[in-house]
Amino acid sequence: MEGADSDSRSPKANGEMHLEVEVPETAHQISKDSWFQVGFVLTTGINSAFVLGYSGTTMVPLGWAGGVIGFVLATGISLYANALIARLHEFGGKRHIRYRDLAGHIYGKKAYFLTWTLQYVNLFMINTGFLILAGQALKRRISLSEEAIYVLFRDDHDMKLPYFTAIGGFVCAIFAIGIPHLSALGIWLGFSTFLSLIYIIVAFVLSLIDGIKAPSKDYSIPGSGASKVFSTIGAAASLVFAFNTGMLPEIQATIRQPVVKNMMKALYFQFTVGVLPLYAVVFMGYWAYGSTTSTYLLNSVSGPIWVKAMANIAAFLQTVIALHIFASPMYEYLDTQYGITGSALSPRNLSFRIVARGGYLAINTLVSAALPFLGDFMSLTGAISTFPLTFILANHMYVVAKDNKLNSLQKLWHWLNVCFFSCMSITAAIAALRLIALDSKTYNLFADL
Repeated sequence: MEGADSDSRSPKANGEMHLEVEVPETAHQISKDSWFQVGFVLTTGINSAFVLGYSGTTMVPLGWAGGVIGFVLATGISLYANALIARLHEFGGKRHIRYRDLAGHIYGKKAYFLTWTLQYVNLFMINTGFLILAGQALKRRISLSEEAIYVLFRDDHDMKLPYFTAIGGFVCAIFAIGIPHLSALGIWLGFSTFLSLIYIIVAFVLSLIDGIKAPSKDYSIPGSGASKVFSTIGAAASLVFAFNTGMLPEIQATIRQPVVKNMMKALYFQFTVGVLPLYAVVFMGYWAYGSTTSTYLLNSVSGPIWVKAMANIAAFLQTVIALHIFASPMYEYLDTQYGITGSALSPRNLSFRIVARGGYLAINTLVSAALPFLGDFMSLTGAISTFPLTFILANHMYVVAKDNKLNSLQKLWHWLNVCFFSCMSITAAIAALRLIALDSKTYNLFADL
């Protein structure tokens, strides 16, 4: 609703100037990437292997009408909310290369630490989901007794999902040690796009073939009463999870000047060209299998073993790259905190990455193996962190920062957004925690799902 103008004045609220928060310089590279490369970073995030889960986790609880309308609305409101954050990147006459830096500049020290906590939880849980996906991709069931990749080497099925999750965590750690910062991904973004196309095309085509062969499909929303209500609310949280990173300022920090204009180009690329593969595979998967669609679409498809194995290998490898993007704010914090600068291959820097990043991913992998409930984590992440970071905080920050430039109607619009998404966040968190509690009763820790 508002233009992408910058404001060079210091932020105020209630007529008082906020104290400046001491912000450390970054040890990572900034202001080097084109808008096109940043657009691919964003597109890598939304077309990660998570797209293989949305047919089952969002379309099944919402149905055709709710699902299609929900995805279109989530796309529009996500673009709008991310644009608000992007326009504040140079607020107050300085660049805010971290989400917490921007919040601290506008609100003060307490908001700085609260935002960092929310963002840390958000990214940790996203990475937990990636590691669950990595484990599932390595151990993907082809039938009741065969497994896609694992069956190529052994047929006794002694290895369970937690072991495959651990293998995934180890590979992610190796990649994290070798790629020092977000801008260094470079050619890996091209590989990521290629890998995404493999599993999306395979899932799309095999689902289409299965859908044509299927005599009839059931699109009724499963469950009854309270169960259906909670599932619908949880699916709404998964919708906002699908399109948002929770780390837009960190990604925008890598882009060249002019940062606001170039970031808007990257966002338009993400929410036009970038969402098409997601739409295609999500809607096709639900059309083919209806209410029986698996929470991991490649579990539902039938077809040649080698084709499905290829798709799962691609999903696994793309997950490794995508996880690195969402872990990069934590890596940047650790590198900056401990002064890790200079050559990425120096013994000191290399050994630090081995210990710090390896330790972080070891904890992440342990949580992923212990609680492998992918759909539940998507809902909970959307509820307790994506809603607050992307929608509630974005609208409120914009009102505070642009207070003197907004008319009454514009202020009312932003406050309605704050109130609505606050209610959604609370109800979605309750729904997600309920789902996790139910699944925890059904399955033990380190379950072999």
